[in-house]
Amino acid sequence: MTGEELVRNWVDGWVLSRGAAPPLVEPWGYTIHVGLPHHVSRHVIGATNDAVTEEAVRKAAEATHGRDVHLKVFADPARVLPWLGPEWEAYGADDFLMSTDLTPAAAPPVPGGYIRHLWTRAGVTRVLLTDTDGAFAARGQVAPTGASAVVDQIETSEGHRRKGLGRVVMGTLQAEARALGATRAVLACTPEGRFLYESVGWRIDAPLANAKYVGPKSSPRGD
Repeated sequence: MTGEELVRNWVDGWVLSRGAAPPLVEPWGYTIHVGLPHHVSRHVIGATNDAVTEEAVRKAAEATHGRDVHLKVFADPARVLPWLGPEWEAYGADDFLMSTDLTPAAAPPVPGGYIRHLWTRAGVTRVLLTDTDGAFAARGQVAPTGASAVVDQIETSEGHRRKGLGRVVMGTLQAEARALGATRAVLACTPEGRFLYESVGWRIDAPLANAKYVGPKSSPRGD
């Protein structure tokens, strides 16, 4: 699979997972209207790694004039971020695009003391793990879009970590996506999630550079 296909798979699944607007195709990639006060829209460059060009990144950046528009580039931040002007503020570090092949498998068993809740709504399947009192322990969701699926919003409560709950969430979501016809899954991860995903067989496809438009920086006034 090409980098361009991976990006499109991630864009389509992320839009479904988050209830965002359908992606608008741009010469350099995609624009997604998210609709949140501090995340109005996002631009996503439609290539990965060395296929990401300075021209594409600059065009996306120069077309942006609204505050809190985000930019996602699946390439080395050290190479990409210098192409942005002072109106852009980088955030996040050591994020990645990852993927895995999905094979038919049963959802893993839930550890003693926990209950799994599973439901699908508007094309998104969610899994929630609670303790026997009903308190939150872990969660995640998956958005299948044909042969591909995006795993999203994986979270484990601090008091329930190191008990294998992340593996249960991931295994459940992957089994559900495969049962719905997906043969591969994609996600964008933070450093905290990377080790969980690698431990269950995911691979890194590209680093991820993040930035948001904050507007022109005012110059210091002289005396």
